[in-house]
Amino acid sequence: MTQGAPAPEALALQGRVTLASLAATRTLLDKDGAGRTLDLSGVTVLDTAGAWLLASRQMAAATHGSAFAIIGANAAQALLLQTVADALSAAETPAAPRRLHHHAGDSLADTGKAVTGIAIGIADSLGFLGLVMARLGRTLLHPSRLRLTALVHHMHQAGLNAVPIVALMGFLIGVVLAFQGASQLKQFGAEVFVVDLIAISILRELGILLTAIIVAGRSASAFTAAIGSMKMREEIDAMRVLGLDPVELLVLPRMLALVIMLPVLGFVANISGLLGGGLMAWVELGISPGMFRTQLLNNTDVSHLLIGMAKAPVFAVIIGVVGCHQGMQVKGDTDSLGSRTSRSVVAAIFLVIVVDALFSIFFALWGI
Repeated sequence: MTQGAPAPEALALQGRVTLASLAATRTLLDKDGAGRTLDLSGVTVLDTAGAWLLASRQMAAATHGSAFAIIGANAAQALLLQTVADALSAAETPAAPRRLHHHAGDSLADTGKAVTGIAIGIADSLGFLGLVMARLGRTLLHPSRLRLTALVHHMHQAGLNAVPIVALMGFLIGVVLAFQGASQLKQFGAEVFVVDLIAISILRELGILLTAIIVAGRSASAFTAAIGSMKMREEIDAMRVLGLDPVELLVLPRMLALVIMLPVLGFVANISGLLGGGLMAWVELGISPGMFRTQLLNNTDVSHLLIGMAKAPVFAVIIGVVGCHQGMQVKGDTDSLGSRTSRSVVAAIFLVIVVDALFSIFFALWGI
């Protein structure tokens, strides 16, 4: 930016009025531009920074009652100056004070926003589920696209590493059921039916449900944290740039690992629960292991085990999709990562319990 040959009543700018020449332009205006007409007919380039400086000076002059006209700008420069001036005016305009605090409509507006947010979230989740199912269908048609190394890795992380905690949980649940059942059935002289209570409760409901809750707490949060961290480091954007599909690379191996391993973990929880229940029945009621086994085989149908196992793939899809979807929603900050991780655990556990209740109603209606 250079100072041209100014008319007697105007300060003429020439060349580039940009961020690079902002300091020089400001110095020139401080020296010669106050209360004068500014001629931009010689300006070849005007960027947002230069427009901001000129518009700010014009507004400051108007505030103090001074004249500061800008002439000679071409159409593009005039449009840019007007846009910047409008933005500055909007930023400086104070918000109109509210006449009433805690207006009655606030609650209705907040409710509407909350409902809208929930509806958008559900629609987004269903869309993501559809995308995952489409990728799964394509992978089934072309099995070579499946990342076996990633699948085995996630089976180890989400399945094998969870065996100790799932087995301990199942054992303790069996102990609690036997102890509580014995206390109540003793009153009616029906101690022997504690075996039926333990078997049906664990095989049909508690074994797979509590296993799914533990896996949701472990794996859904881990999926969200891992994918969210990649999102923060823009690794997922890099995948897309390279033509790679993040759903196929990151989501499918995790979801399929859960679909394969959750029934195994549920079976481990069932066996552990029966062992814990049998031990407590022996200690508390004197039911020997042989009698427990005989009562279990005679009175417990295998359909209870099959019903419990049938829920496992559904729970696995829920946990995998929720965990990965929340990871994909992470923004570029750590607060978002923490928030999404917590939300994935809560949502996965909630959905697992809701679906389990629907399963119970369905089986009851069909008499299964």
